[in-house]
Amino acid sequence: MFEKLKFFKIKKDDEIQPEVNLNSEIYEQFKVFRLPLILIQLLVLLGTLGYFALENYSLMQAFFQTTYTMTATGFGALNESQFGPISIFLTSILMFFGAGIIAFSVAILVSVVNKGTLTRLIKEKGMIYKIARLKDHYVICYHNEYTIELSKQFRSAQIPFVVVDNDPSFEEEAIKHKYPYYIIGDPHTNLAMLKTHLSSARGVVALSKILPVNVALMVSVRLFEKELKRKPYYIIASAHSDEGLEKLKKLGADMVVSPTKLMAQRVSAMAVRPDMENILERFINKKDTLLDLEEVIVPKTSWLVLRKLKEAHFREIAKAFVIGITQKDGKYIPMPDGETIIASESKLLMVGTSEGVATCKQLIANHQRPKEVDYISL
Repeated sequence: MFEKLKFFKIKKDDEIQPEVNLNSEIYEQFKVFRLPLILIQLLVLLGTLGYFALENYSLMQAFFQTTYTMTATGFGALNESQFGPISIFLTSILMFFGAGIIAFSVAILVSVVNKGTLTRLIKEKGMIYKIARLKDHYVICYHNEYTIELSKQFRSAQIPFVVVDNDPSFEEEAIKHKYPYYIIGDPHTNLAMLKTHLSSARGVVALSKILPVNVALMVSVRLFEKELKRKPYYIIASAHSDEGLEKLKKLGADMVVSPTKLMAQRVSAMAVRPDMENILERFINKKDTLLDLEEVIVPKTSWLVLRKLKEAHFREIAKAFVIGITQKDGKYIPMPDGETIIASESKLLMVGTSEGVATCKQLIANHQRPKEVDYISL
């Protein structure tokens, strides 16, 4: 039974196919070998027919004589000592041209390898197949110092991601900074989107320092999204000016981050309260803690809509707490009490263990009052 399950799993993995096929580009690199192969075939045909006609050879013996004469191996295995003048001349021709064709083929092979295109395509094909197995990943566009730090955070949080950049030397940087998946290409092109398996991605992170580049990328992603007729990507973009922030928001970015503003806010907070340690950073971002902070949306169909917060019993069931509520109109309620009414499509800022927050999500998603809540109420 286990063998059947194992076979089924392998079969399913083999069925995964990338959206881009590089076979045609790889085959293109082998076109230079067509001439040597044709010459070898003609020479083998000439030698085989020549020995078959001139010597008392069978067709197989004539073929054998031709091949080892061309490659200068095994000489003397047949009747070379009894060759006539014409056979000797034919043998000399085969040896001379055989050595030339082999040298020509080796030179072409060395040229192809040194050019690096074939090696790059084979590596890229393997990478594309690996990326095709990803799901709910993020596509990080453009490599810079922000990408390096973000990749560390994503790896720590076990968030799958692909980095794409159009710099020809990007592969060296990707290996240096241990990017698990990377693609060399222009992120805004349709080809790059297919290579990064964007159709199965959760979102896109645009980290270019040039605003028009991020704008072009966002437009391309939204168009790609409409072509697929899928749910919207979660797009995070960076901007270095207020004008850039507004433009990216208007174009549909879900989150726009200004590195300069973030740094200024952090330094300002440190200057105002130098004796206070950032509790959230201390407990949430540490690797050895299970504490999680997450914003959970209350869907329209949730049983919790228009009910009091205390009726959910998050603390008793999942040991999780609601420390803030953002209403649909943007109004924020800090530290809500149990009498607070939960409105449709509001966002609950929850803190607790990862398992606890996940349990609360399931409770909120139910259309009918969960049985766990009834047991607590009793």
